Amino acid sequence: MADPQSNAPLRADAGAPTSGVIHVRTRLTADFTVISNALAQRRGSAVTVGVAAYIASLPDGSRVSIAALCEHFTEGEILISRALGELEAAGYLERRRERLPSGQIRTRTYFYDVPCGPPAPDGPPKPPSPRKPPVAEKALPPSTPATQTAPHQEESAPLSDADPRAVAVLTSLRRVDPRLVLSEREAIRLAPAVTQWLAAGVAPAQITALLTARLPDRFLARPAGILAFRLRETPLPTPPPPIAERPAVLPFHTCDGCERAFRAPEPGRCRDCRRPGKRLRAAA
Repeated sequence: MADPQSNAPLRADAGAPTSGVIHVRTRLTADFTVISNALAQRRGSAVTVGVAAYIASLPDGSRVSIAALCEHFTEGEILISRALGELEAAGYLERRRERLPSGQIRTRTYFYDVPCGPPAPDGPPKPPSPRKPPVAEKALPPSTPATQTAPHQEESAPLSDADPRAVAVLTSLRRVDPRLVLSEREAIRLAPAVTQWLAAGVAPAQITALLTARLPDRFLARPAGILAFRLRETPLPTPPPPIAERPAVLPFHTCDGCERAFRAPEPGRCRDCRRPGKRLRAAA
């Protein structure tokens, strides 16, 4: 007797690939985030993709400073800072310093689902974005060949033009951490941010403490980059309200009429003895 034959497939996953990942899809209707494949499949650091996915999943108004991200991730400040820098360079993230109506300066972070950068040469026109207009590049002199590209050199003012108080704060950081040695150009570049902190009422000792706290055990880049990031990301404190001057305390005097003690700028009679009726009774 022949064995019974069945038309049913031998396996439920007969059409699945023989190698690689097999997706088990679940249709989500809540608590999910849409991320483009260009971002999820971005080559490079996995930390960068993870930080981007985490920021994209947060509601508006969430804190995404380096300190807040370090509280969520196990990676240190250097890796988180590098991930934010890569996202900013790729056009997914933008950080602006904006002045609030109260006069306080805050850093506002904008995260884009689609990189906010120049459009492709043959691609569709890009919609206007809130990003600041790029700074026009300087034209090369006529004598420079078009096929040669001169290396970019950062022009900086002399050290004597920088705020001496800000320079003193920056140069004193190496006393707290010997690794925080800055070159003259780095000190000039960081001085305006420190000057802004000093103008906001932050004491030099407090600035030093903020710049030197929780530094990593090993620097993977120049320390000036870490200091610049902290100066840019740490919000400025609210200026303290003006302190009202207390009125001067008047001295005590003995009244010439009733010998009672009273406060007045000069010796004489108290308030009761200066009344007209009091003077008339005393004269009777």
